[in-house]
Amino acid sequence: MQRIIVSVTNDLSTDQRVEKVCSTLVKNGFDILLVGRLLKNSKPLNRAYKTKRFKLFFNNGFLFYAEYNIRLFCLLLFSKKDILLSNDLDTLLPNYLVSKLQNKKLVYDSHELFPEVPELVKRPLVKKIWTFLESNILPKLINNYTVCDSIARYYKEKYNTNFNTIKNLPNLKTIDLGKFPFETQGKKIIIYQGAINLGRGLELMIESMKFLNNHLLIIIGSGDLTKELQNLVELKSLQAKVKFLGSIEPKELHKLTPLANLGISFEEDLGLNYRFALPNKIFDYIQAEVPILVSNLPEMKQIVKDFKVGEILMDRNPKSIAKQIESMSEKDYSIALEKARKELIWENQEQELLSIFNNLS
Repeated sequence: MQRIIVSVTNDLSTDQRVEKVCSTLVKNGFDILLVGRLLKNSKPLNRAYKTKRFKLFFNNGFLFYAEYNIRLFCLLLFSKKDILLSNDLDTLLPNYLVSKLQNKKLVYDSHELFPEVPELVKRPLVKKIWTFLESNILPKLINNYTVCDSIARYYKEKYNTNFNTIKNLPNLKTIDLGKFPFETQGKKIIIYQGAINLGRGLELMIESMKFLNNHLLIIIGSGDLTKELQNLVELKSLQAKVKFLGSIEPKELHKLTPLANLGISFEEDLGLNYRFALPNKIFDYIQAEVPILVSNLPEMKQIVKDFKVGEILMDRNPKSIAKQIESMSEKDYSIALEKARKELIWENQEQELLSIFNNLS
């Protein structure tokens, strides 16, 4: 049985992509050790494979990355393994070094264009360091996959490095309805689920609620802009039209999503990382058979065009958005959604993932 050490820099509990990858590999005869870090609020794990979480002295900034990568390097160097699976650029250096020192197979999963994240836009020195690391290692990698075709093409053009596409699709789920903790009867529900951070277009959607009667916007998630958005809702006197539910466990969230009439994903074009985004929430909406309204960005709009499960945002203006939402409420997307939810699932791409690990170069 081949042993794979999988590494990430998060605390493992909410990374659904890595959990799906590990579960697929375990089901197909691989021995898995998943490595991450332990935070003060980390929840206990109950997985079908082994896990390890480092308790670190530093949990942000340069010292965090330095400490984590040194600890990871030592673990990888002195642990039994046949294959190394590095998730994202912030775990790649120790994996690459150990793969070269001990002649081990290395697989790289790029969840995003790491040097292009919005948080690095105003930090040119830090961005330069990550770009230097990427440009010196990626051209030497052979076994790679990423979350969308646009990122795969980008790496091919920039580094002449081949990447397979393994989308971050959800598992097929039974639709089970829950209940919101407030009255929604007679209202059309617009749902946003995910991180409440820069560039998600939530300010725009909140402004649009001024022009929508009989609609309720429900925001599920947490992030840096939560308080700012709550203040905006109060300032605009939209408390009756906009509700915040905070973070919700995935199992409970899957019961709330199907209650919506529309799911939104309004990411802004804040550099290549957002331009090529294909957010998990889009597939979660489809899995819940909820039509989607998405930004006019390449990967998102391609899903709408291919599967006819919603519309592309025509104009990033509150009044125009309200009109488009009202127009969508008159349309029936049920047949297209039913078809798409059976096709856009993790189970349909497991064999492609396994072919990568069964045929390593």
